[in-house]
Amino acid sequence: MATPTGTQHSASDPRNAEVLVWVDDGLVPRERAVVSVFDSGFVLGDGVWEGLRVVAGHPAFLDQHLDRLEEGARALLIELPSRQALTEAIYATLRANDMVDGVHLRLMVTRGVKSTPYQDPRVTVGPPTVVVVAEFKEPDPTPARDGITLFTTHVRRAHPDTLDPRLNAHSKLNDVSACIQAYTAGADEALMLDPDGFVATCNSTHFFIVTRGGEVWTSDGRYCLHGITRANVLTVCRSHDIPALERTFSLTDVYNAAEAFVTGTFGGVVPVRTVDGRTIGAGTPHAGTRGPVTERLQDLYAEHVAADVAARG
Repeated sequence: MATPTGTQHSASDPRNAEVLVWVDDGLVPRERAVVSVFDSGFVLGDGVWEGLRVVAGHPAFLDQHLDRLEEGARALLIELPSRQALTEAIYATLRANDMVDGVHLRLMVTRGVKSTPYQDPRVTVGPPTVVVVAEFKEPDPTPARDGITLFTTHVRRAHPDTLDPRLNAHSKLNDVSACIQAYTAGADEALMLDPDGFVATCNSTHFFIVTRGGEVWTSDGRYCLHGITRANVLTVCRSHDIPALERTFSLTDVYNAAEAFVTGTFGGVVPVRTVDGRTIGAGTPHAGTRGPVTERLQDLYAEHVAADVAARG
């Protein structure tokens, strides 16, 4: 299978072969970091998770990420360990691996081990399973400079009564299906529509356009994850007098946009150069030209991350 491209791509780092991973109550070598085949996450995808970027020894926007984790756990009736315990597990993992910068971390909590492979939460026989995987991982700088390509997939975002798209749950099969369709079509990532055919989000990032009138638009949020980076970019826009709206819009608006970009914890703010083969704004199909609003937001978001980390320090 081809090497992944786009916002999630990073170079391999040999240090990751030796990292220690937090599993339940302590740290174990990577090759021994395993969970039971009866674990709810393995059997059913029954769990919640967060991805965090580590800067200057601190996970950026940790409180916002833990808020979202708790919201998902409450909705699914998963009894999380205390926020203090989760925070201590994160920092213990970072200290043990001597990690300060250039680190991406995933915190995963499942409902726990089941007495038998069955969906009913009442057959869970142990406490929640907690895993912290931290890796030395820097995003490839090329997408942030040259942009990525998107393909609109037929896989739609689900209605909340089917699988609430605001849950950051382990069940990601619709996003995986969308991703497969996008990369087999030659694109970096999938652009996904809501059930009514309006633009919702991407399979692993959030999508924005900049109109020819200079407004920043993103979806109304009903059919996308409550993205931490998405929310912070909107905050940055509003605090720097960049008009930003959460609203309903269609692919016609996308194809006529002056700029487009995606946001995510790992890649930050990344420009989009083409959608469904259509060049966006002043870019070219092969080496996108970052629009002025996108480039400004990349700088402002980096400052926002630095301010959050400095406050934690």
